[in-house]
Amino acid sequence: MNKKFTVSASSFADSDKVDEADVIARACKGDTDAYRNLYDIHVGRVYALCLRLTGEQGLAEDATQEVFIQVWRKLQNFSGESQFSTWLYRVSVNVTISYQRKQKNWLQRMFNIEEAGGGQMVAPSCSSEVDLDALICKLPERARWVFVLHGIEGYRHEEIATMLNMAVGTSKAQYHRARQLLQGWMGS
Repeated sequence: MNKKFTVSASSFADSDKVDEADVIARACKGDTDAYRNLYDIHVGRVYALCLRLTGEQGLAEDATQEVFIQVWRKLQNFSGESQFSTWLYRVSVNVTISYQRKQKNWLQRMFNIEEAGGGQMVAPSCSSEVDLDALICKLPERARWVFVLHGIEGYRHEEIATMLNMAVGTSKAQYHRARQLLQGWMGS
């Protein structure tokens, strides 16, 4: 299923008029129209996050679907102590990374692929106009995850370390590695 994840400007304009707490309460009671409203409001940003984390359009689309399936199942767990968008993006990060790890393990088992340790990086060809998202997608997986979470989404290294089950120092090192690669590719 190749589904485009787009959100019209009217979806965001309508979100200003909607009491999100009311919509969430209705969705928790099984109101599919309320859930669809939440989906329409947030799918664009969730997809963008999934795309940055996975680096591949197809995986991002699948991960986005998986995120919203999990959100439907776990919506009752949203306590309201933080903004819904904060909770949703944390769920998105966890689901996307878990989904990507499962996909990677499945591919390795299916095709008996050995994980390449310290593989050689090939820099993408850069024109005068740099597409930062395309360059981010070229980063090694863990460096990409940390860069997106810290540099774009604003998570602290301590939070990232917990999410990704790594040491804080490893998170910082991966972020530094990502920045160096990106700067090199951009010719800075």
